[in-house]
Amino acid sequence: MTRRHDNSNPDQRLLIASAAARLLAEDGIGDYTLAKRKALRLLGLPDNTQLPENSEVEAELRTFQRLFQDDEQSARIFHLRQKASEIMALTERFTPYLTGSVLDGSAGRYAEIDIQLYADSAKDVEIFLLNQNIDYQHSVPRTDRAEAVLTIDFGDAIANLVVYPPHEERVTSRTSDGRVRRRARLDAVRQLLLTTRADAE
Repeated sequence: MTRRHDNSNPDQRLLIASAAARLLAEDGIGDYTLAKRKALRLLGLPDNTQLPENSEVEAELRTFQRLFQDDEQSARIFHLRQKASEIMALTERFTPYLTGSVLDGSAGRYAEIDIQLYADSAKDVEIFLLNQNIDYQHSVPRTDRAEAVLTIDFGDAIANLVVYPPHEERVTSRTSDGRVRRRARLDAVRQLLLTTRADAE
């Protein structure tokens, strides 16, 4: 009979969280679940090992970035927030909100900008982008609440515009581990830029 692995080992959870955080920070992995699964394999642990919560990985990610990527991290966050504010100003008619790692300051080296838009139809946003001569890639969103994801590659940054119907603006969105997903309007992002600039200088 196969002995079931002890799933309650806090040291092991920390080890997995730390390995996953390093993958997020250095290897361009943007998905926490994928990073945790890959960390399991790298550590040689069984598939049934209890994984840490996303919040635990995020805490380790912030520690790693502070210790090993501090100057680089500050400059990256400032650049991505600045680009996000430009996109939000351009798409203001669609009530943009910044969300994800660029907002919370945990964006890794290859992080993408995530912006929520609210429109009667995703086609309205697509037509707007075409009229602005902005190329985009259309994809199906992971959640059935959203209508489309329009990805724009600016060369120095990638932005995902997740288009929702207008009534979804009032709905509280949560992360996969149940935390309320933070989001910010343009004025708040501009305020963040002031503090981010100070950190980056």
